[in-house]
Amino acid sequence: MMRFIKRALIAAVLAVLAAAAGLYAYAQHTLQWPAASMTFDVRSGSSLRSVSAQLAAAGIIGRPEPFELLARVLGESGRLKAGNYEFNAPLTPLELLQQMTRGDVAQIALTIVEGWNFAQVRKALEAHPKIRSELAGLGDRDAAHRIGIDAETPEGWIYPDTYHFSDGSSDVAILKRAHRLMQKHLAEQWQQRAASLPLQTPYEALILASIVEKETGRASERPLVAAVFINRLRIGMRLQTDPTVIYGIGPTFDGDIRKRDLLTDTPYNTYTRNGLPPTPIAMPGLEALRATLNPAASDALYFVARGDGSSKFSRTLAEHERAVDQYQRRGRR
Repeated sequence: MMRFIKRALIAAVLAVLAAAAGLYAYAQHTLQWPAASMTFDVRSGSSLRSVSAQLAAAGIIGRPEPFELLARVLGESGRLKAGNYEFNAPLTPLELLQQMTRGDVAQIALTIVEGWNFAQVRKALEAHPKIRSELAGLGDRDAAHRIGIDAETPEGWIYPDTYHFSDGSSDVAILKRAHRLMQKHLAEQWQQRAASLPLQTPYEALILASIVEKETGRASERPLVAAVFINRLRIGMRLQTDPTVIYGIGPTFDGDIRKRDLLTDTPYNTYTRNGLPPTPIAMPGLEALRATLNPAASDALYFVARGDGSSKFSRTLAEHERAVDQYQRRGRR
């Protein structure tokens, strides 16, 4: 009996050592890719299992199970950082895992914030000491063409996310990745859009989503904010939204919108012009795209800020005037 137990223990130890050796060999082998670099997007809240499966589906790793096991053995299962990654060959599974869990390992990060306009994106890129500039001196039209954007302006076409990249990457390379992501998400949301929306093209959806992004004070209210603008478009009512006016004013805007600004006609003044402005006014995130193309079931035509980040939505002008009096006019007395 003791001899049997001894043999079983030896066999178990040998099995553990063999498994450890196999995992070590897996962690250190060089991944084989069809290209010199690969990009991959980790959504916020993604589990290790789902990320491993997606990495395998994208051709970045082989089977997902060894990568998942490696992360769990090293205690990294809950440390994957959301964002868009660019992986450069040669790379091992261990190095890949390290780049997705620690930003200080061969990867540098830049976050493009939801609601930024292209001028703000350019400013962030120019200020980053690890990014090589290829857009310096180019106007927005030339920048759009350099990035590969089929439009006269890059506005709206850059997906807000955290981008991980190697030291010395160019602003053009990062923006091309961000543009591809926006194209991908916009196409997916357009395919899943609600029926009978007063939007004829994905670009019109992008324009409206940028307005929804700028007008939303509380994330949970995005579908309601989108519903207000969709309802206005349906009945031919002007959008009458301050962020478009501010965008039309440009860099001279001092932070205080005045009555004369609302009366001065520009292509972006939605108080003086019907329909959508000619371009997006900011970079909308995924939730703004989703809300715009699947707005809440609401007949509201107005909303006003309560002062706590939320808004009061109203169906009629009379209701809206009472809300304005309650939450804004009265507060200024």
